[in-house]
Amino acid sequence: MSRLSEGGLIDRSRKISFRFNGREYLAHPGDTLASALLANDVRLVGRSFKYHRPRGTFTAGSEEPNALLEVGSGSRMTPNTRATMQEVYEGLEARSQNAWPSLTIDLLAVNDLLAPFLAAGFYYKTFMWPQAFWEKIYEPAIRRAAGLGRLPGTADSDASDKAFAHCDLLVIGSGPSGLMAALTAGMAGARVILADEDFRFGGRLLDEAEEIDGLPAIGWVGRTIDRLNALPNVRLMRRTTVTGAYDGGTFGALERISDHVASPAAGCPRHVFWRIAARRAILAGGAQERGIAFPGNDRPGVMLAGAVRTYLQRYGVAAASRFAVFTNNDDGWRTAHMLADAGLEVAALIDTRPGIELPDGPWKGIAGGQVISTRGRKRLTSVTVATGGGEERFEVDGLAVSGGWNPGVHLTCHMNGRPVWNTEIAAFVPAENAVPGLLPVGAANGTFGTRAALESGRAGGIDALGSLGLSGVQEPLPEIKQDAAYSITPFWQVAAPGRAWVDLQNDVTTKDIELAYKENFRSVEHVKRYTTLGMATDQGKTSNTLGLAVLADLAGQPIESVGTTTFRPPYSPVELSAYGARATGQDFAPARFPASHTASEAMDAKFIEAGLWHRAAWYPQAGEASWQESCDREVRWVRNSVGVCDVSTLGKIDVQGKDAATFLDRIYTGTMSSLKIDRVRYGLMLREDGFVMDDGTVARMGEAHYVLSTTTAAAGQVMSHLEFCAQCLWPELDVALISVTEQWSQFAVSGPRARELLSQIVADSMEDDDLPFMACGAATVAGVAGRVFRISFSGELGFEIAVPANHGDALFRLLVSRAESLGGGAYGMEALNVLRIEKGFLTHAEIPGRVTAADVGLGRMMAGAKDCIGKVMSQRPGLTDAKRPQLVGLVPVEPEARLYAGAHLFNPGAAAHRIEAQGYITSTCHSPTLGHHIALGFLANGSERTGQSVRAVDFMRGERETECRVVELPFLANVGRGANG
Repeated sequence: MSRLSEGGLIDRSRKISFRFNGREYLAHPGDTLASALLANDVRLVGRSFKYHRPRGTFTAGSEEPNALLEVGSGSRMTPNTRATMQEVYEGLEARSQNAWPSLTIDLLAVNDLLAPFLAAGFYYKTFMWPQAFWEKIYEPAIRRAAGLGRLPGTADSDASDKAFAHCDLLVIGSGPSGLMAALTAGMAGARVILADEDFRFGGRLLDEAEEIDGLPAIGWVGRTIDRLNALPNVRLMRRTTVTGAYDGGTFGALERISDHVASPAAGCPRHVFWRIAARRAILAGGAQERGIAFPGNDRPGVMLAGAVRTYLQRYGVAAASRFAVFTNNDDGWRTAHMLADAGLEVAALIDTRPGIELPDGPWKGIAGGQVISTRGRKRLTSVTVATGGGEERFEVDGLAVSGGWNPGVHLTCHMNGRPVWNTEIAAFVPAENAVPGLLPVGAANGTFGTRAALESGRAGGIDALGSLGLSGVQEPLPEIKQDAAYSITPFWQVAAPGRAWVDLQNDVTTKDIELAYKENFRSVEHVKRYTTLGMATDQGKTSNTLGLAVLADLAGQPIESVGTTTFRPPYSPVELSAYGARATGQDFAPARFPASHTASEAMDAKFIEAGLWHRAAWYPQAGEASWQESCDREVRWVRNSVGVCDVSTLGKIDVQGKDAATFLDRIYTGTMSSLKIDRVRYGLMLREDGFVMDDGTVARMGEAHYVLSTTTAAAGQVMSHLEFCAQCLWPELDVALISVTEQWSQFAVSGPRARELLSQIVADSMEDDDLPFMACGAATVAGVAGRVFRISFSGELGFEIAVPANHGDALFRLLVSRAESLGGGAYGMEALNVLRIEKGFLTHAEIPGRVTAADVGLGRMMAGAKDCIGKVMSQRPGLTDAKRPQLVGLVPVEPEARLYAGAHLFNPGAAAHRIEAQGYITSTCHSPTLGHHIALGFLANGSERTGQSVRAVDFMRGERETECRVVELPFLANVGRGANG
């Protein structure tokens, strides 16, 4: 056992049992999984990704590259959990990963023997030949080997949530600088959020034996937290990692709610993903230690020196029984002193700086020394040191390494900021104003030492208050009894035979970086991708700077000229379910039902999903053997009598304001300001790139009041587009927008007897003189105030009747009843699709985002006297080429032949190869009116090819081929009585 008899911030009065790889161990509340395993003398915890080398815990924080475990069981199993961040709870189950059949006997460790053949970029070279092997051999093998951990294979039983917060000041990190900044601002009355990724506040003060204001460091932390807790304007957020910095002072943050709980309460989320809007922010996230590259530096037992101190001081755990310390800076000495003060044996203090006077202690001091090799497979057993005059071997099972400290600059780079090199501390520090409103302080800004951190934090708090227009009594600085100095001489790698590891998780060595450089990958971004340096789950937190230094040495340049890779959100891994925040099942895609749904169910309707809506597809009747028979009957109803269809799902957007007409002129290709009151106009809107976004109608209900209709699928997209235009492009316009899709139930009544039906229900006149084609207006519908629109999507005499949604069910039942008495009835989406194809009307099958107005035959709708969104871009030469695919009608040469949507079109005699394709079919149907299949499609130079023959080849259904003839649209020029033209 490696637990010390006293010390640490754990609750020794209670014991917790947990299991690792099937074996039961004991821990205490306050332990992490990493500290508990070390306390039980478990050093081997995982295998590396590429070579499956044995690996042990390397750090004590979120930067951990090695100790990645599967935690939990069943649907709660989570892979790649950092043992250094996982709190131990009663009954916790953890397993190692990336090993088979077991952690101690991993057959895939044979990869380590093949290392000479698996150097950087080997997969780019190996899997190119023979080409035929790729699909059946190489790719399946790579997919099986790739990745870390495994998914549980069942639906996640936990739910995540999302939340929003606003504050004057967000303080990220609760070390000495973060606590001082939060206290300074909080005492002045600012609304403060203090967020820390740890489950205890205090940052590195939890790991050090220091005195502040006459109290042990942890005592001062507790007192300060109590003061902050007493302030109503301060929110303290433990277990909360600020994951990203975004525009407008917005930060993403992941709060872990129940990862540390054995049985969460019902309804308790596992994670909460926060969007925090802060007027100002302070980054007090501290610094991360880096290692030194030397042969065998990846063995279990080799750890960062600061992590060794953390386990000793915070958890009361000796990470080994006999240590050596290898450092290039004074901070490594502190680890040696703390180990010795705890009664642990330190065999050697090895400092790379020649001639430096090492501190006295119960160890052998070696100035100018270098660790040139290590021994031990599953745990460290010895290290060999070059002493300048020879070599000396030390029998140790723990090696504490410190290559210096890197300020945590990551958040300051999330908006494309680039850190700058600080020679004094041999590390990158944040660039000034890299993220507007975010001020780095303390170690995160390269200011080391407790006193300096406290001063920096207070200064940051005062600066934030000034920016916020607040002032208060200046918080006095605590007294520091002693403050350790920090001095470093950069030393990156040991020149000795053997593999020296830079990125532990991805098995990247100094030789890999050297090979990439020799193969002319000189850019740091290229080296990163060629070697996978910094591309593991830790995102290179312990390896990036070291890798950059190795590359700089190869190039013979200073490290600052090599530059850095791009740091992107998230700062540490975030599960996709947390981003989704309950976006599963109905929460992700809620089922939406129109008012007619219950009545349609009673009529045994069959439903289809259209967007998120469930719409009736067809209404079967007795004796009908297939949906096709039902569809044909419904089409004939509309063509010969009258049909009723619920079109409530079409987007409906209410636009009002004195500048509404100007606004719509800029949105639509046509001129809407000239539209008369109580009239409707067909409209087309483009994206900024000139392609068609959506089509629909614009009804002018008053001088400054319009109602827009959109397609069902694009309703949300169009609403977002309009809001963006109103808020960002033209904020000076007086215009207000609101979606009223759910507020109105709307029904199409179509067919030669449509007017006859509506005259029984609508109090107002439906005659041509009073309500001509493309007219609209208020109407009294069955005693209810509603609206009527004289429009048609079928080509027949048609109306759309709208009433408030709470009357929709009753109106639908009434309309269907009256239609049935006239020889018609309800029709669904399938019949509606046939009707619109017969007339050549568009849906998003024809406007999928890749076509222009001219492509769909609507080029004349581009008003010449005004501008609109997308107009200029639509006139680019590539979009006005007459040879572009244009919308055409297609009919099979053989009447009994079928046409299939998605089929590609080829000229007669041309090979059915992609390069020969002339276009494709978008929509097809069997037309009961014409007695054969018809289709809409796009054909190169289609407007000039009427009467020509083409071949439709359906590759999805076994290369079925149908000979077609190109015809003009619409298929039905005039149908029924009172056609709308």
